[in-house]
Amino acid sequence: MQASKTTGISGGAAAQPTQRLRDRKVKDLITDKKRLVEVPYTASLADTMNALLANRVVAVPVAAPPGHWIGAGGSMILESDKQTGAARKHYIGMLTMLDVLAHIAGNQADPAEDDGGDLDRKMQVPVSSIIGHCLESLSLWTLNSNTGIIDCMEVFSKGIHRALVPVDGHTENIAGVELVESASSYRMVTQMDLLKFLKLHENELKGILGRPIREFGAVSEYVFGVSDRTKVIHAIRCMNGASLSAVPIIESTDDIEENHGELINGKERRLVGTFSATDLRGCPMPLLKSCLQMNVMDFINRLSDIPLHEASGLRNSTKELITCGPGSLLGEAVDKVVRNHVHRVWVVDESGLLAGLISLTDIIRATRAWMISEPA
Repeated sequence: MQASKTTGISGGAAAQPTQRLRDRKVKDLITDKKRLVEVPYTASLADTMNALLANRVVAVPVAAPPGHWIGAGGSMILESDKQTGAARKHYIGMLTMLDVLAHIAGNQADPAEDDGGDLDRKMQVPVSSIIGHCLESLSLWTLNSNTGIIDCMEVFSKGIHRALVPVDGHTENIAGVELVESASSYRMVTQMDLLKFLKLHENELKGILGRPIREFGAVSEYVFGVSDRTKVIHAIRCMNGASLSAVPIIESTDDIEENHGELINGKERRLVGTFSATDLRGCPMPLLKSCLQMNVMDFINRLSDIPLHEASGLRNSTKELITCGPGSLLGEAVDKVVRNHVHRVWVVDESGLLAGLISLTDIIRATRAWMISEPA
């Protein structure tokens, strides 16, 4: 395994399941991947958001001229000329939707910012000025194309969501952090790509996919979310403060007195929706600006009526809650995340009350541990 530090987006690998899963390599995950989607460091945040939506991705690497920037996490991820080896660009970080949330949220301590501030002005800043609001953006990971699938799973089982894969790279397949990586081009591999690949090999994973998700920590004492009375701007700030890319929306009740501007524990409460940073990707800026004071459920309903939002592949979270029960098998959770292209499945009890969640990281971690424990 080779690590330089992260990020980019979806797609899948057309694997031939005749070869054993444990013998597969990262290059098998990127066979159908198109050229890397990226933005220049001078791009405005508004233009970057348009690129995210047009390419149906939730994060993009930011490219700059070489020799003038410190790389994310101190790493030097360079694109070089295939013939001469001369550096053409330097990836200085990754812009994720969490960075966008942090930028929109502004100064949480300033009550005058409750309307989100001047959103138009905020969306015109160069993207280089906001990367790094979140740790993931400051940590670019690379995975060598010949890295084994189990080592790839180790990276993603630690909560790393995406990694760059050098095409015609010049480094060897060694373990550890690579301070310099140079290649003529890159592809992006994500946790979702890995889950789709595991799905193709599910016959080899029956021993783990046939076990109930309660065994993997899917049921927890606390499940932090927002209430259906929470304003959009407050939900954004809550997610930014807790570094969450999505939160469950919990049905409020007059029987419970709570602050709708803060995260609440949704355990054993009724789940009515999901508020996700991904959904904001498909929201036109004029609409977002007018909806910051709207409650999250009304906002999601407004968003689902926008044709562009629907065409982008974003779901209407109020009508398509992706859930399973504590006794549901891990294979069912894998089916649901792959089919619906979501990054978590909410766990609800027999009464429909929230009990926990299982994420892509949880699934990958459990699957890798089982593969390691099984005889080769």
